[in-house]
Amino acid sequence: MMKKIIIFGVSDAAELAYYYFTNDSDYQVTAFTVDSKYIPEGGKFCGLPVVEFENVVNIYPTDEYNFFVAVGYSNLNKIREEKYHIARSIGYKLVSYISSKAIILNNNCIGDNCFILENNIIQPFVNIGNNITLWSGNHIGHHTKVGDHCFLASHIVISGRVNIGKSCFIGVNATLRDNISVGKQCVIGAGTLLLNDVEEFGVYKGHATHRSKASSMRISKI
Repeated sequence: MMKKIIIFGVSDAAELAYYYFTNDSDYQVTAFTVDSKYIPEGGKFCGLPVVEFENVVNIYPTDEYNFFVAVGYSNLNKIREEKYHIARSIGYKLVSYISSKAIILNNNCIGDNCFILENNIIQPFVNIGNNITLWSGNHIGHHTKVGDHCFLASHIVISGRVNIGKSCFIGVNATLRDNISVGKQCVIGAGTLLLNDVEEFGVYKGHATHRSKASSMRISKI
């Protein structure tokens, strides 16, 4: 028998969560919920009812339904963290989605409300905290710790024994060398190379590519 869940959100993140839970898990999505002012016209999303978050527990009791918060990295993960704590405080069990196409070698040391997509490689002795998103194709090296409420985009390489503080955002194709620490609430931009420890609340940007003075119309060998 499939276990029933309620998803918080009506954004792209919620639609993706609905797809993955429906097609690659033992959970059945029953409904969506958002704050009352964000309920869509018609009161449905993905063909399912959308109910007020303020009243969700009275419609879908915690002893019958599990919960998943499908929110992105807005406001440096604070919105997702806030809804996560509220859902827990009213008694819901928060569940994680872990793709069947991910390689998980850490004895499932993964917290609740995590969203781990296809082609992630999580090596032995890694610790993944609560409420974490790992988009597709990341490498998380051995003995690494990822703090609660982080969002990691795609194709990031994290070497061994890296310590990532809570509520960080790491962009696509970032590379973190081994044995370094990233302070809490850091933003590590796309393509960034980190070779040393970085302090909390820091913003680190990769080098963007600039247009050449040459015109593509003058290039014959390509």
